[in-house]
Amino acid sequence: MTPLKFNADGLIPAIVQDAETNEVLMMAWMNQESYDLTLSTGRTHFWSRSRQRLWMKGEESGHVQDVVSIQTDCDNDTLLIRVRQTGNACHLDRPSCFDQVLYGDLGGTAAIIPELRRIIRDRKENPKEGSYTNQLLSNEDKVLKKVVEEAGELAIAGKGKDRNGEIWEAADLIYHQMVLYEYLDLPLSEVFRKLSDRHKGVKK
Repeated sequence: MTPLKFNADGLIPAIVQDAETNEVLMMAWMNQESYDLTLSTGRTHFWSRSRQRLWMKGEESGHVQDVVSIQTDCDNDTLLIRVRQTGNACHLDRPSCFDQVLYGDLGGTAAIIPELRRIIRDRKENPKEGSYTNQLLSNEDKVLKKVVEEAGELAIAGKGKDRNGEIWEAADLIYHQMVLYEYLDLPLSEVFRKLSDRHKGVKK
């Protein structure tokens, strides 16, 4: 494996992503020691340029990051770290440090998926009276049947070449699937692993 390329200050940028949703959580710097600590402990450690010391993510807040994988880019001078995040990643108590939109619109991107997952999970942990999501989470027959119903409606819209209907029903299906996953306590990591295993089998 080609050695990592640290800059003149002995640092390398590390981009941290949620392992299940690929949401970008934060960016920080690592030196050789913090990188080695990350490997040996399985939790992210960084180098603080302002405090000139090593620090472990969550050492004060408890919002630790358990490492799932580490990749490098084609130049070996930037790291991509996928983690399972406990609590919020940002020191301002936000899910992600990348909270401000300077240009464009997130409406047509996958940014809604982690946000939707947080809302569904919050409804499960903190039920809200009158919430449709809570109605689904409290009724097994309903949460199961809605996925079947929305899948059928999407298929019908597709058969009829109804683009607006396809978009509407696809959105409904994704939402109801996500509620079902939460109801079943179904880890997406296990689903992704199964897809990966099948993909590897196809490539052989």
